[in-house]
Amino acid sequence: MKGYIALGISIISEVFGTTMLKLSDGFTSFFPSIGVIVGYGLSFYCLSLCLKTVPLSLAYAIWSGLGTAFTALIGVLVWRDPFNIITLVGLVLIIGGVILLNAPKSPDKVL
Repeated sequence: MKGYIALGISIISEVFGTTMLKLSDGFTSFFPSIGVIVGYGLSFYCLSLCLKTVPLSLAYAIWSGLGTAFTALIGVLVWRDPFNIITLVGLVLIIGGVILLNAPKSPDKVL
């Protein structure tokens, strides 16, 4: 359970860091630039804690997939990034991939 809490914090921190990256204006704005460093630093630290109990492939799939999906949604909602059927399909595929990687697997049915 602790691993998944650390993973959740890691995802939130990564999304925060990426949002600050947009606001940093190429690292010319001081406080958002500090936010990038803090966000990504905390994200990787919590991801490393998560990996003590959660398998790497699973943790990274969740971290990268949900981080990408949340960041894309923030882009659409906050910065009015374009949203169309391709964006929707991409987000559904990302979330579907995370779900499939979390699905129970039968050990006798390995590809």
